Amino acid sequence: MAEQPLNVLFLCTGNSARSIMAEAILNRLGRPKFRAFSAGSQPAGEIRPQALDLLRRKNYVVDDLASKDWSAFAGEGAPELTFVFTLCDRAAAESCPVWPGQPMTAHWGMPDPAAVTGTDAAVALAYADAYRMLHQRIDIFTNLPLADLEPVALQQRLDEIGAVRNAPAARELTDA
Repeated sequence: MAEQPLNVLFLCTGNSARSIMAEAILNRLGRPKFRAFSAGSQPAGEIRPQALDLLRRKNYVVDDLASKDWSAFAGEGAPELTFVFTLCDRAAAESCPVWPGQPMTAHWGMPDPAAVTGTDAAVALAYADAYRMLHQRIDIFTNLPLADLEPVALQQRLDEIGAVRNAPAARELTDA
């Protein structure tokens, strides 16, 4: 019998950009070991078009992505969660529901690309930077030797991942 995937929930206040991108990234990088979801404490009800456009350009399937309330993951019938990661400071400071499965939690705070204003290029760069940071953190997470880590050591590693800063853009690496 195949092992069940570990369920991971990514939280932001609006569930319209960062948490949505994290859900898509983990569902690609972590398959079949992980299954990702996203939600918000005050969901916007729609996904930012810039987030969807970026994911589509990177060949992600976006049809099943939706902005949802975090209560959908706290009630009866909700998937049992193994990990819950907050991606914005506001959601991290809120009182979260009791999650089924008593998951490990960590704060992976990062700038909100939806808050960036200015030129189309500046907004696109903010989304690209958020994607790159999420991809880097999720890649590290999916490669953790989970079976070999005691709970205290695993919690420390999850917290360390949240402290990882954005990797240099490819153009910065080639200009060195």
